[in-house]
Amino acid sequence: MQFPDDDNGKMLAAMSEAGIDLSKQLDVDFFLVFEDQRDAESATEELAGSDLEGEMELHLNDELGKWELIVCIKMVPEYQAIVDQELQLNGFAEEFGGATDGWGVMQHQEGDDEFADDDHECSDSCKH
Repeated sequence: MQFPDDDNGKMLAAMSEAGIDLSKQLDVDFFLVFEDQRDAESATEELAGSDLEGEMELHLNDELGKWELIVCIKMVPEYQAIVDQELQLNGFAEEFGGATDGWGVMQHQEGDDEFADDDHECSDSCKH
């Protein structure tokens, strides 16, 4: 699978190489950062009242020293869909003095069987 030579393309290529199925919906986390707590809280309230379908979490990122709003959207991680969503969220964040700061996908997603049964002991009848 070919991806553009930019940050989003490189992230998708790395995900594909790691064996993540990019044709299925995944929980994609978009990161919005704000210097000011009030701006971050206002943005969170505004986004919560919008028609955006996703979960949100606001916290102080000690590493960045900024308020971070994580917006989790269930979507198929296609390149253009990621770019479009990131642009939309960046425009939104700018209205509150913030900006987007990338996106990511947790390694373990629903349907993964990597951690399914850690207590399982294989026998001759196992088919994995």
